[in-house]
Amino acid sequence: MSTESLFKPFQYKNLELKNRIVMAPMTRAQSDNGVPTQQIVDYYARRAASEVGLILSEGTVINRPGSKNIQNIPDFYGTEALNGWKNVIDAVHQNGGKMGPQIWHVGDTRSSEDYPLVDMEKASTMTLEDIQDTIAQFAASAKSAKDLGFDVLEIHGAHGYLIDQFFWEVTNTRTDEYGGKTIKERSKFAVDVVKAMRAAVGEDFTIIIRLSQWRQQDYKSRLAVNPNEMEDWLLPLKEAGVDIFHCSQRRFWEPEFEGSDLNFAGWAKKITGQPTITVGSVGLSGDFMSAFAGEGSEKADLKKLVRRLDREDFDLVAVGRALLSDYQWAKKIKDGRVEELTDFAGSSLGVLY
Repeated sequence: MSTESLFKPFQYKNLELKNRIVMAPMTRAQSDNGVPTQQIVDYYARRAASEVGLILSEGTVINRPGSKNIQNIPDFYGTEALNGWKNVIDAVHQNGGKMGPQIWHVGDTRSSEDYPLVDMEKASTMTLEDIQDTIAQFAASAKSAKDLGFDVLEIHGAHGYLIDQFFWEVTNTRTDEYGGKTIKERSKFAVDVVKAMRAAVGEDFTIIIRLSQWRQQDYKSRLAVNPNEMEDWLLPLKEAGVDIFHCSQRRFWEPEFEGSDLNFAGWAKKITGQPTITVGSVGLSGDFMSAFAGEGSEKADLKKLVRRLDREDFDLVAVGRALLSDYQWAKKIKDGRVEELTDFAGSSLGVLY
């Protein structure tokens, strides 16, 4: 099996990548009080030096109350945290890599380490002033990403977190301009976030948004049940300034709609005409849910992935757990050392959040 297509260069606007392999965002909660340490610098630098084309950071939060639910999730605001991220991006560049932060707000979520004095923000109850400040803080973090020298940024709009909570009728019961009965109406918050971030970074800086049909609260849920609903969801985001759609699935090989074997990333590219990133159990036999239970996954071949990439269903391929457990995963594939690839041993730490 040839993996040549994985190592073709990719260019879009200011973003020039040496290959199609993306390190997926994986929350690790190892930044002391929100500040990236030298261990974080080394973690990303190793992967930059090992043929990963683009690194997307773990989720980093904006300057809002309740923006994170675990203390050591990294911040993307404040002098100390931004200095830490400057060390990260400088090390990535020194090792030949490209990188963008994933900018995030967890919204109304809970964890075993919740801050007892912080009220989690709910899409349904945020005031208009809360919403406008949240949009402004997303824009401020976007500007910081560009100012620090990052190559791209990603907005976390998936998996049941704040932006995603606005998409869903069950979590967005607002009766004002940020609510509505249709996905197009409920996308206004995300659209306004994208517009503000675009204004903050200018037209040439590449913006990615990560989206999912499922939520962590319901893995079988679907936002768009047909292509027409997906158009209503994605096209306003494109018009607002999204360049690349990062389409999260539990298993990348599963078709999105009946009558076509296109996956989520394939449909997003067909609908928007924009580049897309596929993700979901790349290089492994089991999906990320097994890792939450402490279970491992066996390594898997890349035939299904390469077939779809060769026919241009999507443009980039995000790899999570395989790169978490083996920072040389991309280099081994490029060098033809697939027999050296390893299974994923199983750990909840660092798995997709």
